[in-house]
Amino acid sequence: MSRRKVIDQRGFDWITFVIYISLVTIGAISLYSVLYDKDIPFAFMDFHTQSGKYSIIIVVSIIFFFISYVIEWQFWSTYAFPIYAISIVLLLAVLIFGSDIKGARSWFNIFGFSFQPSEFAKFGTALAISSYLSHHKTDFKTLKSISQTSLIVIIPIFLILLQPDAGSAIIFLSILILYYKAGFPLLFYIISGMFAATFIVTLIYNPQFVSFGALVFALIIYTILFSNKKYWNIAAVIIIVTSIYSYYLGYKAYTISALSIIVLIITFLHWLKNRENSVSIVPVTVLTIIFLSFITNYSFNNILKPHQQERLNVWLNPDKCDPRGSLYNVLQSKIAIGSGGIHGKGFLKGAMTQLNFVPEQTTDFIFSSIGEEQGFIGVVSIIVLFLLLLLRLIKIAERGKNNFITYFAYTLAGYIFIHFLMNIGMNMGLLPVVGIPLPFISKGGSSLIVFSIMMGVVLKMDAERNIR
Repeated sequence: MSRRKVIDQRGFDWITFVIYISLVTIGAISLYSVLYDKDIPFAFMDFHTQSGKYSIIIVVSIIFFFISYVIEWQFWSTYAFPIYAISIVLLLAVLIFGSDIKGARSWFNIFGFSFQPSEFAKFGTALAISSYLSHHKTDFKTLKSISQTSLIVIIPIFLILLQPDAGSAIIFLSILILYYKAGFPLLFYIISGMFAATFIVTLIYNPQFVSFGALVFALIIYTILFSNKKYWNIAAVIIIVTSIYSYYLGYKAYTISALSIIVLIITFLHWLKNRENSVSIVPVTVLTIIFLSFITNYSFNNILKPHQQERLNVWLNPDKCDPRGSLYNVLQSKIAIGSGGIHGKGFLKGAMTQLNFVPEQTTDFIFSSIGEEQGFIGVVSIIVLFLLLLLRLIKIAERGKNNFITYFAYTLAGYIFIHFLMNIGMNMGLLPVVGIPLPFISKGGSSLIVFSIMMGVVLKMDAERNIR
């Protein structure tokens, strides 16, 4: 008896499509404002200007959206790995034949237009990882499954870092969201969060402070574990309060050494009494945090290049940066956003935008233009639109009855979320400036075209979501 695929055509998701078109329209209007020249008021119709070229890109992107929607989604599932292979070849080719722009060899220049292979690699990697997870039995408790799935992501990250383009490489880490959906252990994310926190705190303070904090944390954990022992609770509180007082008096080395000895003694005594190896997790975790902290400090001071150190200092230690140097972009962006007030200054009336006070305002800092001209209302509207889009993509992922649909929709949601979070964060000085555009809004033909294709693919999948 032959098996037959059953397709239940559910129709076009107009809500998601309208959100997509709204963001593209907002991007077109914002870019027109940033590039506005009163001598050429209709520059968007002059294809020799930047506005005119971007008008072409918008039209091409929408055409690609509909082309990708028309194509049966099984095509993308069947040819996922060939498309992924093409994206890897393009990443290799750009290292040899690409154009150098601002120190990065990340673009091909074709007939006056730039094409960035790393954007296409996002699409290829999304297809490949979704295909692998949906067609292979994956058990993330085994090293084989972890290494194979990770390799799909690591290859494009490595090639993009060679360009070098750290911002684009960071985006691929959003696939970790998909890994959790596919059954990756929650413990991995907890440990990753702990390491990330250690990295950040070390750069803000120093390894000694992190070491002290880790040891105090260990004592608190032991207090929770031994909560039924009244005398221990009293002793722990005395030790912690005394240690904090001693540390801030300046006896840092003595305090850290004493706490280390106390934690080791408690661990040893508990092990002797209960013979539980699980108690060793506490000192191992503490030692790992301390080791990572000193490695972070050494790497920052001896391995990172000065401009990389500056980017991190702009984020975590702005008081150490030159307001007219590395800190200039972020300061101007924050001033522009803040000057917009509630209602904004109005379309084409933003002084910071019209006088080009904010560098890279067509790409990395386009959000500051919206903040200045449309104010708090405009900023909130953008954030709400992105959140709605993410919720729609998650809904598409959850209601898809084919794993490939679910995984691809979650990957696209992860891409958009990291782009959105990083771009708005760096515009407001909350995250480091790493050159990540705002999807559908920032000037970037490759990004808009590829995201439009992925939106077309995911909406096609949703239209046929009950595939068997």
